[in-house]
Amino acid sequence: MTEIEGDGPGTFEQDRWAGRPYAYRVRGRERGAVVLWIGGRGDTPDRVFALPAAGHRRLPVFVTARRARTYAERRGSGLAAAHEVGLLDLARVQRWLDDPAGRAAPSGAVLEAWNFFEDLARGLGSVDRLPRQEAIHDGAYEKLFAGECSTWTSDEAGAVRGLLAAGVDLWNSCPVIVNPRTRAVERGAPATHGAG
Repeated sequence: MTEIEGDGPGTFEQDRWAGRPYAYRVRGRERGAVVLWIGGRGDTPDRVFALPAAGHRRLPVFVTARRARTYAERRGSGLAAAHEVGLLDLARVQRWLDDPAGRAAPSGAVLEAWNFFEDLARGLGSVDRLPRQEAIHDGAYEKLFAGECSTWTSDEAGAVRGLLAAGVDLWNSCPVIVNPRTRAVERGAPATHGAG
C-alpha cells in the first residue's frame, strides 16, 4: 500500500529551502499560476512550497516565472534552473476527467498531475484531501509510468480519476497568496495581495 508522506513535526521550516526551488507553471481551467516546487533530500519527499498561516498553509503563487525567481532570490536561494519553467497542462487532464469514455487519457499530463497533486498535498499539509492510495493505485501508476494507461482495468481507471478529481479540487480551492512580497512574509505579517 502506498501512502503520501506528509511533513512531520519540525520538517517544514518557514524560511529554509530543503533544496533549490524550481518554478513550475500549472495551467488549469479555473486557476493558473507559477508555484515553487522543491525536490526532497534523502528521505524528505518532494513538495510544493507553502507558507504557514494561522491553522493552515497558504500557497505563494506568481503570475510570471520572473516574479517567482525574484521571490526565491530574496528568500536567499535562486531557482535551481533559472531560465527553465516546468509546465503542467492541467486543462488537458480536466478535459479527460469530463469525458473519460470519449477521450484517451493524456498519459504524460496525467502522470505529471498525479505527481504534482501529491507534492501539493504534502506542501499544504493536506494529504487527507487526496484518496488513500492502495494497491489498485500502485498498479495503475506502474502502467501509467510505462505509458500503458490504455491497459488500465475499469477499477484502475476509476481510482485514477478519483485521485485526479480530488487533486484538481485541492488545487482550485487551496488558499493562496498572489505575488507575495518577501518582506511581508519575513515579518510574519499577512500578505496584502488577493487570494484565489
